[in-house]
Amino acid sequence: MERLRYARLMVVEDDLGQRRMLSGFLRKAGHDVLEAGSAEEAARVARDREVDLLITDLRLGGPDGVDLLQALRRDHPDVQAIVVTAFGTVADAVRAMRAGAYDFVAKPVDLDRLETLVEKALEKVVLSRENRTLRREVAVSDAFAEWVGDGPAAREVKALAAKVAPTRASVLILGESGTGKEVVARAIHRLSTRRDGPFVTLNCSVLSETLVESELFGHERGAFTGAVGQKPGRFELANGGTLFLDEVGDIPPSVQVKLLNVLQTGRFERVGGTRSLETDVRVIAATHRDLAGRIASGEFRADLYYRLNVVTLRMPALRERVEDIPALVAHFLRKHADLAPIGVAGASDGALAALARLPFPGNIRELENLVERALVLASGPMLEAADFPEGADAAAGAPDAARSGDGLEAQVARLEHDLIARALSRHDGNQSAAARELGLTERAVRYKMRKLGMA
Repeated sequence: MERLRYARLMVVEDDLGQRRMLSGFLRKAGHDVLEAGSAEEAARVARDREVDLLITDLRLGGPDGVDLLQALRRDHPDVQAIVVTAFGTVADAVRAMRAGAYDFVAKPVDLDRLETLVEKALEKVVLSRENRTLRREVAVSDAFAEWVGDGPAAREVKALAAKVAPTRASVLILGESGTGKEVVARAIHRLSTRRDGPFVTLNCSVLSETLVESELFGHERGAFTGAVGQKPGRFELANGGTLFLDEVGDIPPSVQVKLLNVLQTGRFERVGGTRSLETDVRVIAATHRDLAGRIASGEFRADLYYRLNVVTLRMPALRERVEDIPALVAHFLRKHADLAPIGVAGASDGALAALARLPFPGNIRELENLVERALVLASGPMLEAADFPEGADAAAGAPDAARSGDGLEAQVARLEHDLIARALSRHDGNQSAAARELGLTERAVRYKMRKLGMA
């Protein structure tokens, strides 16, 4: 078994002579040694340092060596301990071992035996860390089971999400539509201490001001027209778990005030209610909006932004992780295999190369749509570049307009037509949702559709 390249030991002994003797011996053996004369002092010394092995007297004139071990284990889960005493009993030994001590030795200490015990205890530290790392890797893999692809950009997102997940920090996930923000939010929940609690979602962009408030906080009977009964809100439903607020940048200013209040106090009232309710919820928010710009324009509260944005996680666009396109295509081929009139085994290298050159404004959602369409139109056992007609010309290097000699206006019109058509397709013809994705007003989208002959 691999030995620790750098091990830090802590000797805790209230007898100064004994402490110096043990510490000097261990330093000569090549170890870094910290010293303390009491459990309280040891806890202070270890607060900001990693400790691998504790060698402590049992009786310390206050909290004893076993109490100290239990306290250290909260911050140093892999620490091992050798408990030393001049007045040991069987009961003391049993208590020490149950607390997780590696061994229990009597004074006067046999230094040769101590050296052997130290080496074996440090081997156990290595094993414990390896096991914990393995369990963590398995947990992260399971949590990201819905995430397809393992390129550098994907690994960076996973690493940051896994690091922040066990904490109580609020997370703001930024990224374009279709990049998988909810997938990452679910992974953070699964890796958190709230994993056994509920994971509740709310898409804030598809609701009116009244409905957003009601969905977040619930409402009492008669609070507004149509409120025929009492209804719990998302903050109630997510109690003890995680609340994922998708497109949080679209929350109306009047509701932002109430959201900030519940984040600060953990208390809220249902719409139409007067009774204050409590909730224990971790909030993960996401948006594709430029929140800094919205703060400058007065559309988003700066104090709410800082409350939500304790940790920022930026989702890469698909064009920034093209190395994951083959894995994504294979995943979507399996997922939608029933759409193909004939069996489709995969996509050719030419098709994958063509897809890799597309801009993908709709990101993963757009790629899935293209694969679904290609499966429906497939004429052979392998998908080829020709099976992706919307992207074939762009992949070849230029749009149709440019190749046919059209001018700039015609090329821009063709691009606008394509982007609007794709946005409408992704939202089942919903012009309001398509407008939000494109960063336009619904009126502007209708105007462009009429101008481009789409309506």
